Amino acid sequence: MTISGRTKVLLLAAVGFVLVVVYAPLAVVLVSSFNAESTFGWPPSSFTTKWWESTWHNEGAMEAVRTSAEVGLMATAVALVLGTLAAFALTRYEFFGRESISLLVILPIALPGIVTGLALNSAFTTFLGVGLSVWTVVLAHSTFCIVVVFNNVSARLRQLGGNVEEASMDLGASRWTTFRLLIFPLLRGGLLAGGLLAFALSFDEIIVTRFTADADTMTLPLWILNNLFRPNQTPVINVVGSVLIIASIIPIYLSQKLSGTSTGGRM
Repeated sequence: MTISGRTKVLLLAAVGFVLVVVYAPLAVVLVSSFNAESTFGWPPSSFTTKWWESTWHNEGAMEAVRTSAEVGLMATAVALVLGTLAAFALTRYEFFGRESISLLVILPIALPGIVTGLALNSAFTTFLGVGLSVWTVVLAHSTFCIVVVFNNVSARLRQLGGNVEEASMDLGASRWTTFRLLIFPLLRGGLLAGGLLAFALSFDEIIVTRFTADADTMTLPLWILNNLFRPNQTPVINVVGSVLIIASIIPIYLSQKLSGTSTGGRM
């Protein structure tokens, strides 16, 4: 299809506008983290790195980072196991209700976070009668992290097809041997991509976390929200936001390189 010169200019202008709208606010946060003033001002009158040094020694921020990392790793581990099992069951086997179950697996990523958080809060506190803790946060995050792993593994399994497994078992290999020596090595890229995206999704989740965490569980997004309007905390929050922006690029880039495609999520 041939595109006229005027259409190309309009398309480039539209793409440029979208990129500016998306990335200009991120650039403002990065530049503001070096603002010498303790209050937000634009443009910055002078620049300094002292806020980066003070953030490094901020115990509240560092503890929130550790909590977010622990929750993210545990939720990712649960998602890798359950998401992979669900992908195998729904991709390799035909049974009644398969499409309905597939919809139920994917649904948590499509639901608004506030709906998921409210439902899980009611389930934990009212139906099950358990207190909120870091473990309820892990379980809550696992519900939507599973979807990311499920999508990556399902896509990879569909690419592989079933002929390789059938040939392996025809030659005398058991299902476990086939999975361990043949299927798992072929799935490692998809598993790693799904795990990276699941961790990134869990690390910056705030709405579901707010409904399922107790007062002692402070993840980094909750810490940022609680300190957003406190005096003299703006520079520290800008630094934390800058670190998150830089750190988020790594798992997204690696997951795309490993999976060969982009996977959507509630980011």
